[in-house]
Amino acid sequence: MQSFESFVRERLPDPPARVLEVGCGRGELTTALAVAGHDALGIDPLAPDGPLFRRLTLDDLENEARYDAVVAAFSLHHIRDLDAALRKIASLLVPEGLLLVDEFAWDRLDEPTLAWLWGQRQAAAAAAGEPEPASPAEMRADWEAEHVGLHGHDALRRCLDEHFEQVAFVPTPHLHRLLGGVSSAVLEQSLIDAGTIAAIGFRYAGRPRRAPGRTA
Repeated sequence: MQSFESFVRERLPDPPARVLEVGCGRGELTTALAVAGHDALGIDPLAPDGPLFRRLTLDDLENEARYDAVVAAFSLHHIRDLDAALRKIASLLVPEGLLLVDEFAWDRLDEPTLAWLWGQRQAAAAAAGEPEPASPAEMRADWEAEHVGLHGHDALRRCLDEHFEQVAFVPTPHLHRLLGGVSSAVLEQSLIDAGTIAAIGFRYAGRPRRAPGRTA
């Protein structure tokens, strides 16, 4: 399974492309892009110390020279005003720049996918000699409560499509992050490919839509 770093790097211009990561967390991706020769900046209210990072939100970022790419990994679903955020991201990009997204659509957890997740957790608990997990119904209730207020698939795609022209869309496994282990990711991907369970994750690349009459 391709990493998000590889997904990003194969779509960037040659170094030193100017790249902004929105919601950089601990800064691993920003650092990797900088090591690869890109002019990378990561922003996050809890960003690490160092010259590659700024502790601020997208709202607080002042307009400056445009970026060749903006990267957002598991950060867009948290943003309250997603429409305004994507409008700002589009304004920060050069005309042919790219928004590169790694996200998950929590609301796509259908019954077959929930049953598989519950079974995997049952097996893990049995192997570890731990109490069995809650029933599928209780697991769904917990899942939905945990994600209250977060944007789901339809909201994310609607806002992305409004502000960007899609270049790539790749369904990806996500539930393995809750289960742990490389084998879980491989198994989940194989079941997605077979149409047995839903792809909860996705990767997206898009270019800003040009306003009527705009040429640059």
